[in-house]
Amino acid sequence: MLRALDIRDILIIDHLELAFQPGLNVLTGETGAGKSILLDSLGFVLGWRGRAELVRQGADQGEVMAEFDLPEGHPARDVLQEAGLPAGDELILRRVNSRDGRKTAWVNDRRCSGEVLRRLSETLVELHGQHDDRGLLDPKGHRALLDAYGRLEPLKTKARSTWRGVAEARKALETATAALDEVRAEEEFLRHAVSELDALDPQPGEEEALDTRRRLMQQAERIREDIARAQAALGQEGAEGSAGDALRWLEGVADRAEGQLDDAIAALGRAMVELDDAAQGVARCLEGLSFNPLDLEEAEERLFAIRAMARKHGVAADDLGEFATELRGKLAALDQGDADLKALEAALSAAQAAYDAAAGALSAARSEAAGELDRAVSEELAPLRMERAVFSTQVEPSDPGPEGRDTVTFTVATNPGAPSGPLNKIASGGELSRFLLALKVCLTGTDSGLTMIFDEIDRGVGGATADAVGRRLAQLAEDGQVLVVTHSPQVAARGAHHWRVEKKVTGEQTLSTVTPLPTSERVDEIARMLSGDRITEEARAAAQALMAG
Repeated sequence: MLRALDIRDILIIDHLELAFQPGLNVLTGETGAGKSILLDSLGFVLGWRGRAELVRQGADQGEVMAEFDLPEGHPARDVLQEAGLPAGDELILRRVNSRDGRKTAWVNDRRCSGEVLRRLSETLVELHGQHDDRGLLDPKGHRALLDAYGRLEPLKTKARSTWRGVAEARKALETATAALDEVRAEEEFLRHAVSELDALDPQPGEEEALDTRRRLMQQAERIREDIARAQAALGQEGAEGSAGDALRWLEGVADRAEGQLDDAIAALGRAMVELDDAAQGVARCLEGLSFNPLDLEEAEERLFAIRAMARKHGVAADDLGEFATELRGKLAALDQGDADLKALEAALSAAQAAYDAAAGALSAARSEAAGELDRAVSEELAPLRMERAVFSTQVEPSDPGPEGRDTVTFTVATNPGAPSGPLNKIASGGELSRFLLALKVCLTGTDSGLTMIFDEIDRGVGGATADAVGRRLAQLAEDGQVLVVTHSPQVAARGAHHWRVEKKVTGEQTLSTVTPLPTSERVDEIARMLSGDRITEEARAAAQALMAG
């Protein structure tokens, strides 16, 4: 609820402090007195887009501050939390417009953007008027209004959930189909490549082993002769034989050398063992260098085949086995692909069926809620002297979406047999005002803590009809807060709180003022609205009768 509005240096307002109350608040005054400036100022602090130049002539900046009550559970608290702004039982908005056009906003003394203000405003204030193309006159919002009236959020949640399920199932099928098409496009290559790799069967480390063996065989003839000479030098005809002779000779005289040959004999024994090891190693090497010339050719052929395969596929030779496994996996996916696609198609069909059921249930509930809303609005139109008018909520099929597959449009026919059409196309100014009021009375149960503002919604009506409008506005304000800018004395008489807006010229300066009216002054203001500038006793009596009625 709007508690206070403080306006400084905005257009023709130098400083106004207004304290609003629960119930029906009415603002009256002559045309041009500045009533629209109050709404402009409130719209400015709420971040609405309006006039570009708001700063009063001669002032450096204009400023508007609005104070709202914010009870527990108020939807504005969610907006504040999401924006990282402090929230309490009181919400204070302040916005400044400098002379150079810069605008700065604060929420509870914390800087914020105009976008945050606009999001807050959607939870705080709702404006209705003949020229308001948002809210009730905007067909784009009619479905949401009907859903709120019918309390259809659980069904909408189900529709959104199943719609996401359809989207996810369709995406999974499309992804799998694209992947399968990609594999099918290279199926011939895959099968040929896997066949080649399976036939070659390269092993990790094989390339290095083949290269080493090939180089060894290439050098074998060059080194074999020297190795054979070394074998001869180490054998019985060489070092091993000489060392053996020397050992026998020394052992034959060792007992007569008084121990002086013991160390030499031991050393020769060790040398004999080492010579034997060396001879065996050389013999093994010679044996390894003995190969069939075809072995070299076979090693080279396989080595070159492995390297050619690696170059062909752009991978390292040691990675050919892993690459072959990857290709086999693609082939397996290809072979399994049709079965997988059938499973994904079945999942999509199931998801679509779930959405169809949810959307169907939502459509049926909307049709039922539409009938209830039509009956409720018709009951409201009778007291507003429009008992012959027909209000109809049209629920028609549309493209499927996350909130179902319906379009909702509020239509009216002002007289029986007359063609129906959109609210703002068919109804005249006075009729439109009453349609909007009747509709708002029926929908008010769906609002949560909104301050409703009606800007001259009673224009074009008078007499008993204006009185009916005033009564319905008062009914709408019983459990909330309604602000009405009006020229109708019948509506003003129903107000619980009354302000008069006046424009005064002092010297060369024109200023707008707003004065709260006690009961006695309310009588004179309503009398003025009835009779004009000259207030008669008869007008006062009529005003008192209106207020008493």
